[in-house]
Amino acid sequence: MTTSVALITGASQGIGQATAVRLARDFSNVVLVARNRAQLEKTAEQVKQAGTQALVIDTDLSQPTAAQAIIDKALANFGRIDALLNIAGAVPGVDVFQMTDAQWDAGMELKFHGARRLTVLAWEALKATNGAVVFTSGNAAVTPKAGAAAVGAINAAIEALAKAFAERGIVDGVQVNSVSLGAVMTGPRMAMLEKAAASTNVGIEEAKLGFLKQAGIGRFGEPEEIADLLAFVVSPSARWLTGTVLRMDGGEVKSV
Repeated sequence: MTTSVALITGASQGIGQATAVRLARDFSNVVLVARNRAQLEKTAEQVKQAGTQALVIDTDLSQPTAAQAIIDKALANFGRIDALLNIAGAVPGVDVFQMTDAQWDAGMELKFHGARRLTVLAWEALKATNGAVVFTSGNAAVTPKAGAAAVGAINAAIEALAKAFAERGIVDGVQVNSVSLGAVMTGPRMAMLEKAAASTNVGIEEAKLGFLKQAGIGRFGEPEEIADLLAFVVSPSARWLTGTVLRMDGGEVKSV
């Protein structure tokens, strides 16, 4: 395997963790970023089992200085960045009339500005390797709901940001895309279902079935399925794929 470096945010759990483990098959080095060091170390152990070197960086991406520190450490350790996968950033599902300015700011700082800063600061390194950037959004970007306004608004902003970076990337030789996710079974997804079950006084399995029926899909997605798609997007086979939003949601949003 030739020397190559992938930087993954949100790598401590869920889709980010699954993606880091999957990319260990394709990259010789991975940089794992999240706030929970203990969980990052568990991801690193799985990565190392594939024979790939892992650099753990536990930091809060919502802090303005975090992105520069991440890029500095990645380059100091490996000297290059070939792929940046912006996965971190859960946004609170709070009603548009109840969400506070502080909650809006927190959601934007982590998911939007954290990814924006990292991409800007990694850009020169990505130009040098003709690298790839992936942003992650979600179905709410095109089907926003009043009960979870920030989820839709921030995801829509991320898709617009990705397209803006992609325009510059065509000139600079950096591939940029966004992957839009549907209902993937992660820890936050289960917490949401448990909350819904409690509020409607039904069991968790009934709550799951109710959600699937409402969404019009046959099952929940798995983090490993998203990881496979992300691995393809940053692979040599996808080099002519840029400036687009790839949707993986079990058919919840019909866009043929």
